[in-house]
Amino acid sequence: MRFERTDVFKSDYKRLANSNRELFRRAAREFNDACVQFVVANDPASWPAKLRVKSVVNAPGVFELTWSFSGTDGRATWEWTTVTDAKGITHPAVRWRRLGDHEIFRNP
Repeated sequence: MRFERTDVFKSDYKRLANSNRELFRRAAREFNDACVQFVVANDPASWPAKLRVKSVVNAPGVFELTWSFSGTDGRATWEWTTVTDAKGITHPAVRWRRLGDHEIFRNP
């Protein structure tokens, strides 16, 4: 699955502890596989239950996933978008918006 990152997401990522970055990277790989399944089958059951993918309240089109329950609260927000490749073909993609703990929901 193609993706892009907002500048805010990039800043959020830099602030994470190395251990939390690794937890996020693992979750993102699983999330990526689920995104591909979702796009192919358009099946909400594609989302692994442990990632808790759901809509963000009061933020239409923005979704969240939880990548850590124990220790540090790990959350990320994202939205569907499209990207156009060099041949002019449009592909579904994920735009990562925010990354961190529950505080990211103040401005998802």
